[in-house]
Amino acid sequence: MNQVAPHGAYEKRILRVLDYIHDNPAGDLSLDKLADVAAMSRFHWHRVFHAMTGETCHEAVLRLRMYRAACWLIQKDWPVAKIAVEVGYQNSQSFSRVFRKTFGSTPLQFRKRGLPVGRPRPELKGSEIVHIVEIDKSEDMRLAGLEHRGPYMEIGHAFEKIGAIAESRGFWPNVRGVLGVYHDDPGAVAEKDLRAHAAFILTPGADVPDGMEEMFIQGGEIARLRFKGPYAGLEGAYKYVFGEWLPQSGREPADQACYEIYLNSPMEVAPEDLLTDICVPLK
Repeated sequence: MNQVAPHGAYEKRILRVLDYIHDNPAGDLSLDKLADVAAMSRFHWHRVFHAMTGETCHEAVLRLRMYRAACWLIQKDWPVAKIAVEVGYQNSQSFSRVFRKTFGSTPLQFRKRGLPVGRPRPELKGSEIVHIVEIDKSEDMRLAGLEHRGPYMEIGHAFEKIGAIAESRGFWPNVRGVLGVYHDDPGAVAEKDLRAHAAFILTPGADVPDGMEEMFIQGGEIARLRFKGPYAGLEGAYKYVFGEWLPQSGREPADQACYEIYLNSPMEVAPEDLLTDICVPLK
């Protein structure tokens, strides 16, 4: 225990800094300020952060700022210039250059591509959107997760934190996959009250990291829709599953939360190439 405690204390400082960056994208995010937030000497803070997370402070600040900007481009109708200011860029041209380098498209292109297209409930006939739902058999899964409360589009912050935990502890060999569990219907629950978990699917026998919650998903039949495209389009896919496929299938959903399995990462592929399995447990 004495050997683990110091590492855990450092990790808490890392997570505190990630929270601060996420909550203050337009604030002072200099090395000195982040060292103060971490309550660590500015002479050693950057070396510790880099060694435990695998990225520099500058890279983390840039990535989290661009993530917040991407969320706001989809969620809000703010002008690009306002979003630039909100993530710490007084010059929208500089912001656009960094955004394009990060996501491979300009902010306006990203907004146009990221918004769901078409009617809220795509139809099988005459629709440009074609979804394929398959009934599959899932296995029992043991998870380690962190809770997220608030808009589902902002769960990325929780994924940042579990990623930092895995990186700092060398935990990745114990991870079989990355998954999001979504407990509430965003059409029935206020955004601020939505509950979700960002989670790892654990390998057999793996311990749950300190600070993360052990969870279980019972195996059984599921409706699985593989969605290709930006995460903002998932809403339309869910509406198809529940508004079109489920009523026509003769099946009923089980009393379990829906979950999403992420087959690749927005840090590795363009938004239009993201692959997500939407999984709805069935009775």
